[in-house]
Amino acid sequence: MVATSTMKSKNSECVSELIDRRLDHAQIDEELDYWYHGLIEPNLNGEVFEERTCQNLAKMFENCLSRAKKTKLHCSEVLVPEKLTSRIARDVLRLSSGEPCGLRGCILFINLEVENVCKKLDRIIYDSSVVPTFELTLVFKQDSSAWPSLRDFFLIGACFSPGFRHALKLSPGFRLVKKKLYSPSAGTVVEEY
Repeated sequence: MVATSTMKSKNSECVSELIDRRLDHAQIDEELDYWYHGLIEPNLNGEVFEERTCQNLAKMFENCLSRAKKTKLHCSEVLVPEKLTSRIARDVLRLSSGEPCGLRGCILFINLEVENVCKKLDRIIYDSSVVPTFELTLVFKQDSSAWPSLRDFFLIGACFSPGFRHALKLSPGFRLVKKKLYSPSAGTVVEEY
């Protein structure tokens, strides 16, 4: 796609291509403005892409925790420290940056460590059309310093079956383990945060 040098006179071929994709005028202007700014400030284009990828990854982590809370974690809510999923997403991108296919070649296993036992929560394949070249294992950690509230004691007996917690609080710490699939000499990288 080609954008012109001024925002007022946008290339008619580009506009017709976007109309063929059935976009409305607001979407067309937004699309062309994105490409226009990317041409003027090329570094911003990469930063915008990386930020969007981080946001998507963080959302994937949040969705994973949401799905797992009743089925695997047996609780009604998971309390996540502010910006934890964003920090993890940035570290996942950093570890993926040196790989041939980047994040697209990653299989991401998500676990939770509770009382020195790892529970498997989910497996995410970022791009199923790419043959995986490495695995990342993310281990969330339970905040063991948190005391359960009185409300949790009352709710456990009154409303929930045995073994069902009201809230699970995550620690701000986590672990990422990277394993290359096609390079046995590379070894495993473990990063603890």
